[in-house]
This record gives sequence, C-alpha cells and structure tokens, in this order.
Amino acid sequence: MSETLESVAVKLEVNGDPRTITVEPRTTLLDALREQLALTGTKKGCDRGECGACTVHVDGRRVLACMTLAAMLAGKRITTIEGLEQDGTLHALQAAFIEHDGFQCGFCTSGQIMSGVAMIEEAKAGWPSAATADVRKPFTLADLSDPEIRERMSGNLCRCACYPNIVTAVAEAARRS
Repeated sequence: MSETLESVAVKLEVNGDPRTITVEPRTTLLDALREQLALTGTKKGCDRGECGACTVHVDGRRVLACMTLAAMLAGKRITTIEGLEQDGTLHALQAAFIEHDGFQCGFCTSGQIMSGVAMIEEAKAGWPSAATADVRKPFTLADLSDPEIRERMSGNLCRCACYPNIVTAVAEAARRS
C-alpha cells in the first residue's frame, strides 16, 4: 500500500520573480521547474546527478536540480538558463558559446552554461580547485587556465564531445568579466 504525501507550498524567487509552488515533499527542483513553472531550458539528463544537464543556481551557487528537493528551497533565489539574459542581451557566456561553437546537439548546453557562469564567479572569489598548482597562494581570475576550467567543469558531461570549444567559450567569458 503506497502512502500519499501531503503537498506543501513553497515560496521562492525564480529568475527574479516571486513564485509559490505546491509540491509533494519528494518533488525535485528539476521536476518543479519543468512541470510546474514550464521552464524547460533546464534538462533532465541522467536524473541521478551524474551529467550536470540540470545545473541551476540557488542563491548564486551551482546545484544539480535533479538531486535537490524543491520543498527545501523556501525563500531561496533560483536562477535557470532562462534567467541569464537581461533585457534581451545574452549573458557573456551564452554569447561566447555561440561565438565558439560550444554545442552541437544542445542537450547539455544549459547545464554547461549555468556551471560555467558559477565557476567563473567561484574563480573570482578566489576558490582553488583540484587543478590549482598552489592552494596556499590566493587564486585570481588570471589563474583560470584551460586545465583549471576543465577541472572546474568536470561535473558537466557533453555527449557530443564539444569540450575544447566549451573550454574556449568559458575562457573568453572569463576574460570579458
């Protein structure tokens, strides 16, 4: 006999707009975004937290929406790929992906871009990575080499193997920021 869970109302900010969604407690953020808010730019790839296609930002930090329960996000600020462009102007990384052919099939693109945007902010904040040569010295955006970008983007998989172009696009956007 299956148990029915009582739905809960969750107030959050999605792409700058206050929203209230009613979800079953085990509903993922990914399913709430796609099914309740019709924000389908965030993709369901593996649904196990392995591919990164569902990457979004929660309060400015990248998270895997397929592994995050929507009910836990009351009061949080969610940004999806749809929320990156401002007043009709693409985010610098979105533009760089187009300029440098950072995608083929496009399925991973939204997650790659969301991860890249957050990764650049992490680098600006001085966060080292597993590829950082000397974690004792302050990390700067100028230290964001191709190996650093590859390491920091390693949680996002591309089935079409566009990795060289993705790295180039992220490096270009980092230089512009």
